[in-house]
Amino acid sequence: MTDLVLRDIDPMMAERIRRVSEANGWTMHQTILHLIERGLYASEGGALRFDSKESDVLQSVIAALETVPNDPGFSLIGRVAGASTAPEAPSSPTEFDPNELERFLQNVPVGSKLGSHE
Repeated sequence: MTDLVLRDIDPMMAERIRRVSEANGWTMHQTILHLIERGLYASEGGALRFDSKESDVLQSVIAALETVPNDPGFSLIGRVAGASTAPEAPSSPTEFDPNELERFLQNVPVGSKLGSHE
């Protein structure tokens, strides 16, 4: 195995590495190897890849969030900053339609669960 020497490590980074080590019960050696491996994986593009099932589920979730009505409590869910749509008249926070949640849930697409690999 090759030994590597790291010089001039920022104290804040060294502290973060120490906290990861303690949180996981790893030695510093194990922690640094793990962090390098994860960093390489992310840098090589493996961190954000989804298989087709996961991608479909993610698209369904995004579509469901886009149907959330504009209201004072959750007005930014499913909205893009700077959208040119006219704002809806805000309703009073006390005016809650008890059927609103049920209507929303009926519009959520049914599919495989995120993370399940059948």
